[in-house]
Amino acid sequence: MSLDAQDAATDRFLSPEGLQFATDYHLATLSTLADDGTIHSVPVGFTYADGIARVITGGGTQKVLNAQRGGIATISQVDRARWLTVSGTVSIHDDAETVADAVERYAARYRQPRVNPLRVAMVVTVNRAMGSTGMLVPTQQ
Repeated sequence: MSLDAQDAATDRFLSPEGLQFATDYHLATLSTLADDGTIHSVPVGFTYADGIARVITGGGTQKVLNAQRGGIATISQVDRARWLTVSGTVSIHDDAETVADAVERYAARYRQPRVNPLRVAMVVTVNRAMGSTGMLVPTQQ
């Protein structure tokens, strides 16, 4: 099942079941495009709310460099037969307010992260979502 942004009936991509799945304690993979055109995938914790996915990480990591260069990212989470993938444009933020917001959201879902003075927030504006049955808002017919 797939749902594109232009087909969404609301500003939310995820159904109540999908939103719950995106707040349960699961890790995910973040995929970005490497400079040689291959896919760079790494395990991450992420948060999702109102069509925005957030990942906190250290500035200068390969995923940040890829995101700055390529401008797109995909986050996938799987638990047995249930799965969810969100994709969209990604931007890197190092301002204190955006990073603090992302850290607060991360801490609520996972745990308080260790202190990292080089931390940045990767903000993915979701424009496409895919998932197993029940994860997405049904399309308008």
